[in-house]
Parts: sequence; C-alpha cells; structure tokens
Amino acid sequence: MSTPSSAATATAPDLSPCTIMGAGLVGSLLALYLARRGHVVDVYERRADPRLSGAVEGRSINLALSDRGWRALEGVGISEQVREVAIPMYRRVMHDQQGRLTHQPYGRENQAIYSVSRGGLNRTLLNLTEADPRIRMHFNEHCQHVDLRARRLEMHNTLTDQEQTLPFRRLFGADGAYSAVRGAMQKTDRYEFSQSYLEYGYKELTIEAGPNGEWQLEKNALHIWPRGQYMMIALPNLDGSFNCTLFFPYEGQESFTALETPTQVAAFFQERFPDAMPFMPDLVEEFIQNPTGSLITVRCFPWTHKDEVVLLGDASHAIVPFYGQGMNSGFEDCSVLDALLNQYGEDWHTVFSEFQRQRKPNADAMADLAIYNFEEMRDRVANPRFLLQKKIESKISAQYPDQWLPLYSQVTFSATPYADAWANGQRQESIMQRLMPHIHTEADYDLPAVQEMVRQEMEKIDALSSLA
Repeated sequence: MSTPSSAATATAPDLSPCTIMGAGLVGSLLALYLARRGHVVDVYERRADPRLSGAVEGRSINLALSDRGWRALEGVGISEQVREVAIPMYRRVMHDQQGRLTHQPYGRENQAIYSVSRGGLNRTLLNLTEADPRIRMHFNEHCQHVDLRARRLEMHNTLTDQEQTLPFRRLFGADGAYSAVRGAMQKTDRYEFSQSYLEYGYKELTIEAGPNGEWQLEKNALHIWPRGQYMMIALPNLDGSFNCTLFFPYEGQESFTALETPTQVAAFFQERFPDAMPFMPDLVEEFIQNPTGSLITVRCFPWTHKDEVVLLGDASHAIVPFYGQGMNSGFEDCSVLDALLNQYGEDWHTVFSEFQRQRKPNADAMADLAIYNFEEMRDRVANPRFLLQKKIESKISAQYPDQWLPLYSQVTFSATPYADAWANGQRQESIMQRLMPHIHTEADYDLPAVQEMVRQEMEKIDALSSLA
C-alpha cells in the first residue's frame, strides 16, 4: 500500500485532492490520469490488495482488450507494460457438437482483440499507481455511507474493525455495478435507475495447459461452442491454459438447476462439448465448486452531482460481457474525462456535465449492443448463412472502405461513438437483408446484378452522409 510523503503532498497545494471509490480496473486507471495532471488522489477499495499473498480476488473471467482500451492506456503511457500480459486473438473459432471447426476473423489482417486476465491486469495497474507518490491506496475500506450534502464518507476498515468519517472535495464513483456512490445519488430527487438481469448465469471453468505448457487449442483465437440457447467460450492465458466461461440458463431442461450431481455434469459436457472434455480434467469439481455469476445491465441518470461527484465504468453503465466492451468502455470513460479536462481546465461543473452528455447515449447503445452480440455468439455464429453474410460484408468493406465498416469493427477497432456505430450497424443490417436473398455462395457477390445492387446501396449511404 502506498503512503504519501510530505513532499509529494506539497507539490500541488492549490489543487483539490480527488477521491476515487474503487481500485478496480477503471478506478486504478483513473487515478493514473488524475495524478498525471498533478492531483493528489486517494483511492478506497473494500477488498484486500490483490497483490498480497492470500488475498481473495474477485471475478476471474478473462477480458478482451481492444482499441478503445489501448488508447486509454496509451494516454498515460502504460500500454507497453500491459502488452506484456496480453495475448492477441485474431479470430473466433467455432466448435460444433461434432468437434468440427469454423473460423471468422475479427477484422482486417493483423487486427486483433487481446486476452487479458482481469486479476493480472488489475495487479499491473496497481503496481503503476504505487510508483506515483501522488496516489494513496487504501484497501479493506468498505464505504458504509456517502453524505452528498456534507461531502463526507463513512468508512469501515474490515481488517481493524475501525470506522472513520472522511471529507471529500471531488468524488469519483468507480466502485462497480453495486456502487455505494451511486446508491447515495439514487436517493436524490428524480433520480432514474434500472437494473436488469439475463435469465442466464455464468460459471468459470478451465482448459488445462498441455504437458509442456503448450496451448491445446489454437492460441491466438477466442473459442466459442455455440449451442443455440447457451454457449461456452475460452480465452487463452499466458501459461498455456484457457479460461472458459459457460453462459447457461438458470432454469429449464438444460440449465444450472438441472445439473446437480457429478454424474449429470459429466454426462452433459460429454454430450454437448465432447471435443473440450479431454482438456478439462477438473471440470466436474470446478463446476460444482465455482460460484455461478449473474449478468446485469445497469442504466442510470444523472451520472453527476453538482461539480462534486461523477460516476464512471460499471457504476454508471454496467453491461453484459458479450461484446468485450465493459472494460474498454470504462477505460474510454477515463480518456474522455481527461480530454475534457484538457478542454475546460478546472471548470469541474462543465467537465462533469459534458462528460455525462457525451457518454450517457453511448453507454446505452453499448448495453443494447452487448445483448445483441450475445444472441449472435450463442446462436448465429453456428449458422452457415450468417457466416456467409459476414464474408460478404467483408467484401463490401474491402470494395467500399469509405462507405462500409462492419459493425463489429466500428465498435472494436475504431473510435466511432457507440451510439453512431449501433445506428450504422442497424442500417447495414437492413442493406444485408435486401442483398442476401440474391447471394447463395461467396462467388455470387461478383455477379453483375449483385454488384449493381451494392453500388446503389453505397450511393444511398453517400447521400445520407452528405445530408449529415
């Protein structure tokens, strides 16, 4: 745990200290951004320091780091340190029930999303915060109450059992989907809040590394076992293993409630995921012992309280993980806030108001996109017509790069605002619905009639762009 030196505190006496609630991924990155601007930053985290031996970590699910996240990391000059713990994934590999494989690239050649361990990335970010004397980390501090009017925090240390009341000048709520900071804001007048859950949970499982630490599945890919109403995915780890996640209904004929005994678990996986079973020797034990996580979407408004409090990351816009954008959108929050501080200086009221105005529509769009991509991953990626459509979309993009960037690439490999990407994607899907009845093989794209239809659709896109 870092401690401030008197010299470090004295470097910026005229700047208001900043308090961050939550030392997870977003809170840690935000601390680096604020400290870089000269602010003294206090970060409070209810859990133990994950770098300490014996500390119990939170969720272990692997994350997919993509362009928005990388840009945010580059903003504080730490992208190279993170690349050391990341594995590029250039495509999806789909496994059918007979073990046959199909492939779908994520973008253009050499474009990749990156598999990172949540815990490993969090430890890397915490090590970087510890190196900055302006950042003071406080672990095992549970926020019991936020008094917005008095600008006070009531904290309880879970190690010492001591309680303390702390003042704050500017509070950044980065404390996750069940945010204590947002909880206080919800008690203010006309506050809008909703949380919704999928009827699916998730369970973490493991594909073991090979005898010499080799990857037993293709290393540089995200693996998907789509099964219509549920799916399993696997992301690679540096040690040769894969973190698997089963997204599965809570109830029903095939569900968590239907798999209660070791025999039932083993029989189900042998039938539904037979090619993965040989690489999962601890499957039954993990399935029974590992907790079942829930999948929540949070929407709220406003994200700010005067010029004193602002919410970021899951505290304001928790989403389900199926577009791999939860972390990336939270990191983008940090870089957008930093850009607004560059633009408006220490006018915190304007910074917070503009941050909320820009980010709220994009967060809502990303929540919709995440649900949409869940349906695509669990079901449509196993459909030959869907895979053909994606190939045709790639051909259109190659032929008309200025008019057509696939939805996934807009979200994952560009800085296009999420709301704009979602609107563009819906228009593109309408175009594909008109084109695909005339296309039965990849070669059909070159038919004169199809080429003429594509040309006309691109002209419509150009016309809309000129109006905009």
